[in-house]
Amino acid sequence: MLPLRLVLDTNIVVSAALKPAGLQRTVLLLALTKPARLYLSPPVFAEYRAVLSRAELHIRKGLRHQLLQLLENRAHFVAPSGSLQVTSDPADNIFLECADAARADYLITGNQRHFPKFWKKTKIISSREFIGIVGPHLLS
Repeated sequence: MLPLRLVLDTNIVVSAALKPAGLQRTVLLLALTKPARLYLSPPVFAEYRAVLSRAELHIRKGLRHQLLQLLENRAHFVAPSGSLQVTSDPADNIFLECADAARADYLITGNQRHFPKFWKKTKIISSREFIGIVGPHLLS
């Protein structure tokens, strides 16, 4: 299987932190495991850090630091070449910018309605769709 180039929306990372047995935790772990490659840009990583730090989410400091350290060490960082104005929520453009710079195969999000179905060669999909794509390969 060829390496899958992935970008994760913040809602996937937050759900992974909040629900250890959840689908998003599986998605995050698969994204950090070969043959997948997770791509981050500095703005995406900064958003992860900011949102995971929100007091109302009650994410333990130790878990937050562990998760951010894992992402920083295992993800591949890219520098977007410019800013985009494509998504219905302007804050989500950083994910398309990252996907663009990474030439990502998939952008995985819990808010598909904020994004187009495709951005260039990147397909925007849900966690469940991602598991449906990679699941058969995990069993072989």
